[in-house]
Amino acid sequence: MAAEIRVVPANEVSCRDLMAVFGQRGPAAGCYCQRYSLAPGEAFSKFPRQERAERLRAQTNCGNPQATRTSGLVAYLGDEPVGWCAVEPRPAFFGLLRVYRLPWEGRDEDRNDPDIWAVTCVLVRAGHRKRGVAYALAEAAVDHARRNGARALEAYPMRAETGYVSWDEIHVGVESIFAAAGMTEVTRPGKRRLVMRIDFD
Repeated sequence: MAAEIRVVPANEVSCRDLMAVFGQRGPAAGCYCQRYSLAPGEAFSKFPRQERAERLRAQTNCGNPQATRTSGLVAYLGDEPVGWCAVEPRPAFFGLLRVYRLPWEGRDEDRNDPDIWAVTCVLVRAGHRKRGVAYALAEAAVDHARRNGARALEAYPMRAETGYVSWDEIHVGVESIFAAAGMTEVTRPGKRRLVMRIDFD
């Protein structure tokens, strides 16, 4: 199935396809990948759903193949958009840097280093799961970061095998997809949360 999956930068897809991945119902349609992207002082609850969607469209530069930057990748099965991965330089994820404590425990590193990229979300549409889409997205994220000059790429997945994991947790991905893409554990700040990373030569 993986051979049938195509992953492209989000600026190379139509905004309609991008929105189709997030759907109209459920947590993904309410978040639009803004949880980690809000600037200091901005509260997630203060932004209505429509504005979150507008921000995502602006961040991805969807429908603009000539754009020099985007904030993620979109996966296709045939002509159907089926998955999303948020990946860009780590400082773009304000919430990750300033709000979330776990990824930084026991680490002495400049959180604002723009040469370190991060993956904060891996989303596969209902009806298309268990077909290798998440694995293809993780592998494409590694290639995308490398091609765009990253010195390293990090991810902050859950260890799903430890028990029940809700969508609010699993949107960061699971350990297995990043391991298959060549990333290895850096730290284990919690019983169910890992920091994984790949450094590029």
